[in-house]
Amino acid sequence: MSTEFTPNPARGQEVYDLDRAHVFHSWSAQGPLNPMLIAGGEGSYVWDYDGKRFLDFSSQLVNTNIGHQHPKVVAAIQEQAAKLATVAPQHANEARGEAAKRIVDLSPEGLNKVFFTNGGADAIENAIRMARLHTGRRKVMSFYRSYHGNTGAAIVATGDPRRWPNEMAEGHVHFFGPYLYRSAFWATSEAEECERALQHLENVITFEGPNTIATILVETVVGTAGVLVPPPGYLEGVRALCDKFGIILILDEVMAGFGRTGEWFAFDNFNVKPDLVTFAKGSNSGYVPVGGVIISDEIAATFNERVFPGGLTYSGHPLACASIVGSIDAMKEEGIVENAKRIGADVIGPGLRDLAERHKVIGEVRGLGVFWALDLVTDRATREPLAPYGGTSPAMGQLVAECKKRGLLPFTNFNRLHVVPPCTVSDTEAKDGLAILDEVFTQIDSHYVGA
Repeated sequence: MSTEFTPNPARGQEVYDLDRAHVFHSWSAQGPLNPMLIAGGEGSYVWDYDGKRFLDFSSQLVNTNIGHQHPKVVAAIQEQAAKLATVAPQHANEARGEAAKRIVDLSPEGLNKVFFTNGGADAIENAIRMARLHTGRRKVMSFYRSYHGNTGAAIVATGDPRRWPNEMAEGHVHFFGPYLYRSAFWATSEAEECERALQHLENVITFEGPNTIATILVETVVGTAGVLVPPPGYLEGVRALCDKFGIILILDEVMAGFGRTGEWFAFDNFNVKPDLVTFAKGSNSGYVPVGGVIISDEIAATFNERVFPGGLTYSGHPLACASIVGSIDAMKEEGIVENAKRIGADVIGPGLRDLAERHKVIGEVRGLGVFWALDLVTDRATREPLAPYGGTSPAMGQLVAECKKRGLLPFTNFNRLHVVPPCTVSDTEAKDGLAILDEVFTQIDSHYVGA
């Protein structure tokens, strides 16, 4: 724990009371809320006002890729605040240009422009807008198992139940992506799943009318909906279908980008080049709200003489851009992306698979880098989820409680536990987290009813 922090339970109570009196929380019924108090953080840890430390295996919302309070990123924000705290987006600004250049330098050849937004959701909104205006078409196709943000088009592009009360945008079509463990295609191998998922997608394109479809929008590696790593050849096949029918390919890298999968972008794990890339979380670990769209030269040229009808007061905010510069530079200097790749291959992946050998409640282990999920089941034969789609269960509630009791901050969704520490996590920290999970699964093994 930071030597500067002194436990202060009285202040913790005041903070709690302020929150409950005045803060309206997202995705929640407000009455029964009992929010966890976070007083500070450093590296892979956060702590509460009682001074209890928690190993952050959630990276908050899978965004603190560089860890908490990285000194180089904090310093970059401080220096920019002293120089120029804000500037309107119509002006040129040093921090904005430097951030865009660093992002472009990491991107594939032919993607040379960046449009900055305030976060991931409005990055999706603007990418969809660009695709529609560039093609003159309206429809957006996306996975059922997906999350793209909580704004007009982004939430309707989302597949999960958060979409249901928010369906106020038009022109959206969903399809099934590959997910061999719970295959919609009766596949028995990755190759079958890939082939059948691509045939399904082409069928949907055909029946929707190729000339009506502006874009196919997919998370390169599906995040909140399950850390679903696409089988070999799938993304390449989606790219080929886009080329065949003149459809724009948007890869959503908001959660999967900037080191999370052990590469700068998740699509660097595959042989695919997108037309538009959305980013946010990992670009600066959320230290200041920011997001953006990386734009292909062809789409950017559409707006050389034509006005792009979109903008935000805080587009390319200098504090946010300075934090991106500080973050990318620090990640390069310290080998943080390489660390994420190594620790996933050598520590987290093998450790989770070892847990699955000893705890039958773990039905499947999947992931890359520091981006992993455990598909939890009551019966391995039937693959009955430990919690229903769109809901939770006493078993999942117990899992979260047992983790926190032991000083581990988890990320759960429906029947899954996501193991998503910062890219900076050390071998010792990763092993400590795995040891805690071993203890926790020992407690919830009683919920397994299969053979």
